[in-house]
Amino acid sequence: MINDIQKDAETRMQKSIESLKSDLTKIRTGRAHPSLLDHITVDYYGSEMPLRQVANVNAEDARTLTVVPWEKQMVGPIEKAILTSDLGLNPSTNGTTIRVPMPPLTEERRKDLIKVVRKEGEATKVAVRNIRRDANSDLKDLQKDKEISEDDERRGADLIQKLTDKYIEEVDKVVQVKEKDLMEI
Repeated sequence: MINDIQKDAETRMQKSIESLKSDLTKIRTGRAHPSLLDHITVDYYGSEMPLRQVANVNAEDARTLTVVPWEKQMVGPIEKAILTSDLGLNPSTNGTTIRVPMPPLTEERRKDLIKVVRKEGEATKVAVRNIRRDANSDLKDLQKDKEISEDDERRGADLIQKLTDKYIEEVDKVVQVKEKDLMEI
């Protein structure tokens, strides 16, 4: 039973790390790549749709993305969604094509992006701690139901704490690597 709780907590913590890595790939370094716009959703006839499902996104060159909507009337909503996103981009439209120039990263912008990276890292740490809380709660429930002893519950809590420490450390490493990547010119 304790092993099941530990394995469940470990897989959930691993998924949190994978999610963090995925989120951090969206934070741009210096080059334009289509995955930067992956998390943007667009109002498509009353429902929120991912940008990739309503338009074609390509990298025109190292500094420009092009977004070509599949329907002409989607140009406005797509442009608005990119403009209001947390990426700080300023799209321009010519007919049916939306060009998204990537401004060069200034020192100030790099620091802003590092703040975003740290915020993502902190959110992941909170998620890992919540998983620890859930696992400890499950252990306490087993102990209340007399399915495990108090000693087993303490040993299980220690195992969960070691697991938590390991994944918190991993979050710190991932955040550090991204910060280093952002500070390179």
